[in-house]
Amino acid sequence: MATPITPATRYYRRGTTKVLWVPTIANKNAPTRSELNAGTALEGETGAMAGWQTTSATVPTAALGSRFTPTVPGEITAADSSLTFWASKDSNDVRTLLTREERGFVVWMDEGDVEGQTMDVYPVQVTSQAKVRELDQAAQIMCQFAITSEPAENVEIPAA
Repeated sequence: MATPITPATRYYRRGTTKVLWVPTIANKNAPTRSELNAGTALEGETGAMAGWQTTSATVPTAALGSRFTPTVPGEITAADSSLTFWASKDSNDVRTLLTREERGFVVWMDEGDVEGQTMDVYPVQVTSQAKVRELDQAAQIMCQFAITSEPAENVEIPAA
């Protein structure tokens, strides 16, 4: 009989996940604690998010000797990604931090900022600060990002 997968310790993302804007990281595969501490915690003003995942395409490898077409892993891409923040009536909000064309890193600590847990590090460039205009909703700013190189996924969070 096969060994079952280890059961997950399930959790609720709100109040747990940390997301940082970090202007400079020398090695995305091994950010230092001082680089992370120099970042800005965004989760307190984040009202929504979209994207922030990678996907892999497949490439067909047909051969004349078979009617079956096997595939091999192909290009890796990142989904269009955004973070939506609460807008401030005096414009003193995310618009002063994440300006268009700004380059940096969005760091996701899904299970919290816990030494030894993992994080994902996305090299990004801010592409827009779209104002979300809804009749019966609080004002928001949606920052959209271009993912500029392959994200470093499941990187160990360094000690404090």
